Amino acid sequence: MDRIVAISGASGRTGFRIAEEAMAHAQAVRLLVRSTSKLPPSVAHGDVRRLDFGQLPQLVEALRGCHSLVMATGARPSANLLGPFQVDTQAVQRQVQACRQAGVGRVVLVSSLCSGQLWHNLNLFGLILVCKRWGEEALEHSGLDWTIVRPGGLKEAETHLEYQELVVSGANTQQQGVIPRRLVARYCLECLDNPNTIRQVREITSKLRQAP
Repeated sequence: MDRIVAISGASGRTGFRIAEEAMAHAQAVRLLVRSTSKLPPSVAHGDVRRLDFGQLPQLVEALRGCHSLVMATGARPSANLLGPFQVDTQAVQRQVQACRQAGVGRVVLVSSLCSGQLWHNLNLFGLILVCKRWGEEALEHSGLDWTIVRPGGLKEAETHLEYQELVVSGANTQQQGVIPRRLVARYCLECLDNPNTIRQVREITSKLRQAP
């Protein structure tokens, strides 16, 4: 039987890339999205579960039968300053709880570089880095096999990815840097199959190496 990987936030700019990468490697995937979310055609044909992330029973039902979860949900800048708390803290807490109830044992959370830092410009948007850290803590204390991936500034461009070199380090070691979303997607899936990343925080950025 295929191991099903659930991806929450699969309609987002990082989430749909995680789904694409998993599907490209013939991985069984279940996409968890809000009822109003629009999926790109590249992943819309998959196993899509539309739900209210505020409803724990819906999350539990959507996760039943899944082996693992990649959480790519994240608040977007908006006028709603409660957004980060609702999405990066509360929604993560509910997903963690749902994993425990549904029997999902392996979880990768996409967070952010500088998570937990108070004096940072990004916190002008609803204390987003503080809220992300609260979500991380819920996962760390869950008893699940977790990995937290903290990428640097996320880039849309996908040209010359073969010349990008990953910079991977432990918690609170990188303060700046950028990385293409596509490389974040690939790294998250690599973590699922790498037991050395269990109960680890991995901060990732990338740098362009000289082309041959």
